[in-house]
Amino acid sequence: MTSLRRRLLVSLLGAIVAVFAIAGLATYRMAHDEVDAVMDYHLRQLALSLRDQSFGQGAPIAPPDKAFDFVIQIWDGRGLRLYLSHPHSVLPALAQFGYATVRAGEDDWRVYSVPLRDRVIQVAQPMRVRRAMAANAALSTLVPLLVLVPLLGLIIWYLIGRGLRPLDTLAHAVTARRADALAPLSAEGVPDEARPLVSALNGLLDRLSQALSAQRAFVADAAHALRTPLTALQLQLQLTERADSAAERAAALAELRGGLARAIRLVEQLLTLARQAPDSAPAEAPVAPVDLAALARSALTALAPLAEARDIDLGATALADDAVVRADAAALRSALDNLIDNAIRYTPAGGRVDLAVRRAEGRLWLEVSDSGPGIAPEARERVLDRFYRQDDATSDGSGLGLAIVKAIAERHGAVLTLDDAEGGGLRVRLGFVPADHARPGN
Repeated sequence: MTSLRRRLLVSLLGAIVAVFAIAGLATYRMAHDEVDAVMDYHLRQLALSLRDQSFGQGAPIAPPDKAFDFVIQIWDGRGLRLYLSHPHSVLPALAQFGYATVRAGEDDWRVYSVPLRDRVIQVAQPMRVRRAMAANAALSTLVPLLVLVPLLGLIIWYLIGRGLRPLDTLAHAVTARRADALAPLSAEGVPDEARPLVSALNGLLDRLSQALSAQRAFVADAAHALRTPLTALQLQLQLTERADSAAERAAALAELRGGLARAIRLVEQLLTLARQAPDSAPAEAPVAPVDLAALARSALTALAPLAEARDIDLGATALADDAVVRADAAALRSALDNLIDNAIRYTPAGGRVDLAVRRAEGRLWLEVSDSGPGIAPEARERVLDRFYRQDDATSDGSGLGLAIVKAIAERHGAVLTLDDAEGGGLRVRLGFVPADHARPGN
């Protein structure tokens, strides 16, 4: 028996027993009221049956029914007691006409007193007798039902097992699958209550299929991208070994050093892209308030030497105040560094790269513009793909920079646009929801 089946069985049987208990209490109360009515009638009838009896002349009195435990007490007109059927009974010495419930000794008594001719007749009955009769009546009704509880348990166990059989079939179908079998589960024969579970599992399988496909594509692309620089490194190492003079050896080592730097950068970008992928990102990213203007200033300071070495004018045109977003600061810095690095690489010497932080259209925009050759409108979607490089590209980049920016933008729910810069080059814009508009946790 599964744990769920056991819990259902115990819960249902517990509910049935609780209902039986409530029904037993209600039955007892109803039986008690009916016994009271019947016994009150018997009290009155017994009292009236004694009106023609003679006392003090040796005339016998019919003894009351012992099963009902009636007690008879009779007084004459002067208050002298003429008869007491149970001398040991402790009853009130005075009679209150009509029905009454009195406390006498350790018991409650139901009493009926009536004046008849020259005497007062009182008939009493202990309330415990009535309670016992009501309890017996209730038990006689409920005992057959309680005896049927085990049978109810067997029936419920069978019905629960039959109802859960589709879930067992579904569990067996999932267990029997291979690790690479990600086809949707069939909902045929599944009850309506379990269809949301099947739908959720199929959604999960679809996401896993997409993630595995993306992972296989990423591994294939990474292997292809690494093959070229590693082959170049091997060739450069061979040239270094064959160098005949110190000058040739120095030139070969310089080429080898440059190749190593490019390979290291490619590996770093691959790792960055892998970390930003939706299926690889941590469940709870380190989200915190980030000042975009301060982030831009820090990036300008860090990349200024690279721009100076390439004779590029790197600066900021506008840095809005209070431009705060909730984001992963390290990821935003990585995106901004890639944008600036791309702009510097593709901008000819003597050109310029400008940063800006603006507030417009309900968003905070982080912009990087350059005076390079730009990107044709029809190719702007393609350049966001991994490892894509234009045929006329003059830089030695890996084709991962904008793919990294796209992954970071998607992770933060930001808008990424590519358009023409004022100087004729490319402008890349990242639009974020301001921190004062973001929902908690975003």
